[in-house]
Amino acid sequence: MKFCHYGANNGRIVIYFHGAPGAPEECVVFDRYAKENGLRFICFDRFTIGSSIVGEAYYQFLAQEISKLADGRQVDFIGFSIGAFIALQTCRYLPDGVKCLHLISAAAPLEAGDFLNAMAGKQVFQIAKAFPALFVLLSYWQELLALLFPNALFHLLFASAVGKDQVLADNAGFKASISKILRSCFVGNVQGYIREIIAYVQPWETTLSEISGNTLIWHGAEDNWSPKMMAEYLKSAIPGCSYIEIMEGLSHYSCLYEAVPKICKQLGKT
Repeated sequence: MKFCHYGANNGRIVIYFHGAPGAPEECVVFDRYAKENGLRFICFDRFTIGSSIVGEAYYQFLAQEISKLADGRQVDFIGFSIGAFIALQTCRYLPDGVKCLHLISAAAPLEAGDFLNAMAGKQVFQIAKAFPALFVLLSYWQELLALLFPNALFHLLFASAVGKDQVLADNAGFKASISKILRSCFVGNVQGYIREIIAYVQPWETTLSEISGNTLIWHGAEDNWSPKMMAEYLKSAIPGCSYIEIMEGLSHYSCLYEAVPKICKQLGKT
């Protein structure tokens, strides 16, 4: 399976699970801090995995690929947004292989609380849950936007930005970076994106009791993509959760950017 790597070439291995929408290029934000702390970040190009691999077989496949890469060593996981959901599910098939799991701006199970009404992506998730065929059509429309009008897709996604995400959305460098990520996510890889969103909206609350490894949560207090109450729920539901930091003034991507140096510094010390 294809992957990108950043940071130290021979450092401690950290597996990064990008968001959905998202792409391996998202992991570049860790590069500088990974090098400073002797960490090697790996981000698998999940959306290129064959679309016939779904459900538990998908998480098992990811776990097997990570095991091959780790070669008997423990690794650390970092999951961002819906990537946190995939990281949690993959952890279940690596019970002794994951040393620490960091969840950033994590999306919680929709059935576990009244989360949808507070989510900026409410309509997308409602369609994916109730009308999956319509969601597939919507996703292919997003692919067309990403190919022909990437700026329009960016503005659609960030129209509801709050907190410091508003500042990021006005930054030309951030806009160029996210537009590139959206293109990588949708153009040619849309079926992989569809697989993860369809999986996310299905019930998975009961799987959290299987996560016994050390888990740390980083979340923006102003996040309206993954509302703060999702982080609070995950803290209570994951048996191995030892730490939660709610970061004032931050939203979804701004939390990612603020958490990166903190997580790398912490991983570099352990």
